[in-house]
Amino acid sequence: MNNAFLIILIAFWRALVSLPRFLQLPLSSIIGFLIYITALKRNKFSKVNIDFCFPNKSKLERNKIFKSNIILSGRVIFDTGIAWFWSKKRINKSIRYEINGLEDLLREQNSNKGVILFFKHSLHLELDARILGIHAEIYGVERKHNSEYFQSIQRKGRLKSMKGIVDRKNTIRFIKWLKDGKTLLYAPDQDYGMKKSNNIDFFNRPAATVSAPYKIIKKTQCKTYFLNSYVKKDKLFLDIEKLDLNNIDEINFSRNLNKYIEDRIRLNPNEYLWQHRRFKSTHREIYE
Repeated sequence: MNNAFLIILIAFWRALVSLPRFLQLPLSSIIGFLIYITALKRNKFSKVNIDFCFPNKSKLERNKIFKSNIILSGRVIFDTGIAWFWSKKRINKSIRYEINGLEDLLREQNSNKGVILFFKHSLHLELDARILGIHAEIYGVERKHNSEYFQSIQRKGRLKSMKGIVDRKNTIRFIKWLKDGKTLLYAPDQDYGMKKSNNIDFFNRPAATVSAPYKIIKKTQCKTYFLNSYVKKDKLFLDIEKLDLNNIDEINFSRNLNKYIEDRIRLNPNEYLWQHRRFKSTHREIYE
C-alpha cells in the first residue's frame, strides 16, 4: 500500500477513534454490517472456519455466529485505536472493564517468577493487552507487518501496553525475559506451518499446533496462566486463570492447551478472530 495513502487512512482512523465511546459503539455496528454485506475474502474464511468447527450446530446457529462475529469485527477499528492512541486516563474513564485473578499474576511477578500468559485471538485482543498493561508489567510477541510505516505505528501503539515486544521467531529474547522473571503474552492458536508444529486436534479437527511454548516452558520452568477475555453488556472482562501444564509431555501439553482454548472460544464464539486460516496446513482445501 502506498505510504501517502496509508498516512491519510491512519489520520482518518485517529479521527474516528477520537469520538466518544457512546458514539463509537453504534458506529462500529454500522461498519460491521457493511463488512457483513460485502463479499470480503476474510468473510469467507470466517464462515468456513465456523462451519468446520461447529458441524453439530444447525445451519441457522452457525449463520447466527457468523453474522454476529462479522458485525462485531466493526469494533476492531475502535478497540485497536483506543489501545494504541488513547491515554491511560481516558481508557479508565471511558471503558467499562473488570479484571479477575490479577492478584495471582502480581504475586508471581513480585516473587520474580517468569510467567507465560497464554491468550486466544479475540476480536478485542489489542484492547485486552492495553488494559492489562495498565495494571501489570507485560511483554509481548508479534509478527511484523508487511508495511514498514504501519509496523512503526503498530509497534509504538503496542509499547503503550507492554514493556517490550519481540518478533515471534526470536525465542532467545523471550526465553531471557522469562528467566528474568518477566510475564510474556503468547497466543498459540494460529497455523504457522507444520515444520515446527505438532498435528493436534482443535475443535476435533487436526491442526498445526506450535511446539515452541512447550520447549520454552521446559527451558525456563516458568509458570503458565491463561488470559480469557469476553464482553458482556458492553463491559470487557479479563479473567486470568492459572494453568497446570508443567509436568506433562509435549503432545499432551499441546492437546490440553488446544482444548482449553477451544473451551473458552465455545463460551463466546462470536468474539473470536475466525478470519485467519487456522487449518491451512491440515485442511487447505476448505479455503479454496
